[in-house]
Parts: sequence; structure tokens; C-alpha cells
Amino acid sequence: MISSKDWKAAVEERRFNVIFSAAAQREIEKLEIEDAFQLTKDIKNYLEQSPVPFGKSGIKRLAGFDPPLYRLRSGDFRAYYRIVSSDVVILAITHKKDSERYLRKFK
Repeated sequence: MISSKDWKAAVEERRFNVIFSAAAQREIEKLEIEDAFQLTKDIKNYLEQSPVPFGKSGIKRLAGFDPPLYRLRSGDFRAYYRIVSSDVVILAITHKKDSERYLRKFK
């Protein structure tokens, strides 16, 4: 028989820790305050709860990367990250026009 504690734990949402790399921290500090605020809000809303693609969340798993690389779209900016157990590691934040260059360098 399942106790009430057991089913509550099973249904509870999994929370992920978001960790910014040094490069990502530098990039977010360079942004205008409104852009930085929107990006951090999107990171908190999407990546702490469900960092994998679902619906129209603006999250995409990028093809051709091992281990998997993900992208979160937020306005004109992109956050690139990897999932490591219960941590979401933000590797870089780029303007959308610089994304291709970043991905080429990353492969």
C-alpha cells in the first residue's frame, strides 16, 4: 500500500540547479538591464523546472552534439546549456546573430 507521503514525492516536480559558467556570467553582465532581466526570468521559469524541450517553450535540443547541447531562446538572446544530473550548466549566452559563430566554434 502506498502512503500519502510516497505519492506526493512521486508527483512533486523535480527542481534543477542552474549554474552559470564564468563566460556566461561575463556575457549576462554586459547586457542591458532589461535584456538581462528577461533572460534570467526565462532561465528561472523554464530551466529550473523542465530544461528539456516541450511545447512552445523556446527550448531546443541541438543536433550533432555529444553530450547533448540545448538552447533557450529569450528575445534576441540565446542561452546554451547542458544538463548534468540535477544541474543545468549555462555554457554561453549570445545574441541571436552570433549564435552560428558560437556553435561552429563549439563543435
